[in-house]
Amino acid sequence: MEAAGCSSSRPPRRRRPELLPPAPGSAGPSRPYMPSLCTNSKNPSTKCYGDRFIPDRSAMDMDMAYYLLTEPKKDQENEGMVSPAKQAYRRLLAEKFLGGRTRILAFRNKPPEPEGMLQQFSAETQTSSQINPAKQHRKIPKFAERTLDAPGVVDDYYLNVLDWGSKNVVSIALENTLYLWNSSDSSTSELVTVDDDNGPITSVSWSCEGQHIAIGLNSSDIQLWDASTSRKLRTLQGVHESRVGSLAWNSSILTTGGMDGKIVNNDVRMRSHIVQTYRGHAAEVCGLRWSGSCQQLASGGNDNLVHIWDASMASSNPSLGHTRWLHRFNDHLSAVKALAWCPFQSNLLASGGGGNDRCIKFWNTHTGLCLNSVDTGAQVCALIWNKNEKELLSACGFIQKPLILWKYPSMVKLAELEGHTSRVLCLAQSPDGNTVASVAADETLRFWNVFGTSEALKPAAKTVHTGMFNSFSHIR
Repeated sequence: MEAAGCSSSRPPRRRRPELLPPAPGSAGPSRPYMPSLCTNSKNPSTKCYGDRFIPDRSAMDMDMAYYLLTEPKKDQENEGMVSPAKQAYRRLLAEKFLGGRTRILAFRNKPPEPEGMLQQFSAETQTSSQINPAKQHRKIPKFAERTLDAPGVVDDYYLNVLDWGSKNVVSIALENTLYLWNSSDSSTSELVTVDDDNGPITSVSWSCEGQHIAIGLNSSDIQLWDASTSRKLRTLQGVHESRVGSLAWNSSILTTGGMDGKIVNNDVRMRSHIVQTYRGHAAEVCGLRWSGSCQQLASGGNDNLVHIWDASMASSNPSLGHTRWLHRFNDHLSAVKALAWCPFQSNLLASGGGGNDRCIKFWNTHTGLCLNSVDTGAQVCALIWNKNEKELLSACGFIQKPLILWKYPSMVKLAELEGHTSRVLCLAQSPDGNTVASVAADETLRFWNVFGTSEALKPAAKTVHTGMFNSFSHIR
């Protein structure tokens, strides 16, 4: 009984599974089960793609394989007898007919071609890629599209005698006379001629709305004119002690810079127009630029200094004497007239030095750091940013090609504009930002379509529909 009890408690022995095909009643010797390379599908159109280690004869071109096996041997036997020209001909012929096929063995057939909606989708994708090609590089004209005579322009580095207003009118001072050229209809008119006691005209600047223009004189006076009626509105006197070489507008505030080193904010709406005075330059102020936000003012002078003034720090009491600057940059080695605020980065300022400096420097006006300095090899007279691309145009003096277009921030030269035979004195930019006007000591005023047209302003291309509903009529 004990023996029987022991045998009944022993666990049953497990049988090893045999590697036999799953189909019952199959005849023949037993073999290990190997799964099929094809999927068990009842669809007769299902294709078998073979194994990656076993060549597939149905996917091979036997004639091509025989040719690839025997032809190289023939070429080696006759290599010394074939001329180089014939070898080149054979190589081109093989590339043409063989299509770059060099494999003898094939391990799988080609994948099936797309059918139905996939094929239609691929066709639409190819059509859309043809309609919208890759962006092409802009062609930069190296010659002026228009040239006007400017006889009598004063060849003085420190003056600013050219400006382009928001109503598309160019103002240029030729000695004692201020001329207006309308870019819309190419008409020219004379606004004012000052007498010799007040002249010559040393600076001009359009107001923000493009109707009023300020004129700085050698006698230290500043005149305000209405260009639409050709009427003088008022004369600002007692602002400076000597000539006024730079002007800049900030809404109704006219900022003036003189040879006496003072920078004065004038509210042209008020009888007592002087509202702030900036003192920081020890020599003539020859460059003034308000930032795009109108919160910071950049000034350059003949003392080789660049100052950044913050409008929020300006003192409203002129009796205090001066307002403290936000930053003072003394890295330039010569006078600084060229100043340009970056249109796509509000705290970036570009400045250019005179003949002893020849550098373009880039400043972060928030931190006061110099970001980069580039030696142009010549006196920098003016700078203008491209409003549509990251590019900077510089006007230099005493070189063969004084206008240079730079790529920012790499500062690689994109183009050198040809035409002026003497140094460029001033630059002005059109309201749309595409055209730049330059006046030079060769007494010519030239217009350059250097910045082209922005991609965002170009009309969008019409879309061609080639989908499955192309055959249906469109609703009118």
